[in-house]
Amino acid sequence: MTPEQLNEAAHRLEQAQETRVPCRQFSLDYPEMTIEDAYAIQSAWMALKQTKGRIVKGHKIGLTSKAMQRAVNISEPDFGVLLDDMFYRDGSAIPSDRFMQLRIEAELAFVLDKPLSGPDCTLFDVLDATAFITPALEILDARIQRVDPETKRTRTVLDTISDNAANAALVLGGRPFRPALQDVDLRRIGAIVSKNGEVEETGLAAGVLNHPGYGVAWLANRLHRHGVVLQPGQVILAGSFIRPLDVTKGDTIIADYGDFGTVSCHFH
Repeated sequence: MTPEQLNEAAHRLEQAQETRVPCRQFSLDYPEMTIEDAYAIQSAWMALKQTKGRIVKGHKIGLTSKAMQRAVNISEPDFGVLLDDMFYRDGSAIPSDRFMQLRIEAELAFVLDKPLSGPDCTLFDVLDATAFITPALEILDARIQRVDPETKRTRTVLDTISDNAANAALVLGGRPFRPALQDVDLRRIGAIVSKNGEVEETGLAAGVLNHPGYGVAWLANRLHRHGVVLQPGQVILAGSFIRPLDVTKGDTIIADYGDFGTVSCHFH
């Protein structure tokens, strides 16, 4: 895709978010586009947001389970950017009209106190560079049509990646802990996720590449190709270990992480 096409796609995403009217699938308009084109659109959109005053506060990792990767015909996770206006506190009342096609996931967030860079970042580098790990909810949205109204074609992973890997917001909560000081098997941290008092999903963090820290290491190595280093103070969403839940106005979500506390939000 040309620089002009990338710029146009970024502005279409921004307009879709502002008007809350999803735009047409890029994979239909550009049938020859590649995954690198999709990331280039995402990068152009995030750059556009930064010109409007937004600040990069972290990154997210998605499609971390083999089942999800097979479902969208991709062989590795995907990633997106976390901006300063995406963060909500635990227990927040979140305006549902800010979003279009709401869904939510449960995961662990890594807060860094040292830089992390590829191309040879390991799990041990990740644990050494992490100040805190805390439960989190990731709020997903779709600024691109999930199903094309004319062809009935479902969007592809290229559309999702372009759309900042579907990220829209996040809620941090629970009990933060320092991995360097606590002998915790991150693989066995689980979440029981309820919507309006009914359990909808459960999962273990091992569902994220067998260890959520592997996702952070993968991200550091993958971003090395683009000259990006994960910075101290950034929040890294390590990937969901439940299926995404559909959410609408009036819903309350509570994720119970056992010994690591709960994280919740309400959509009004």
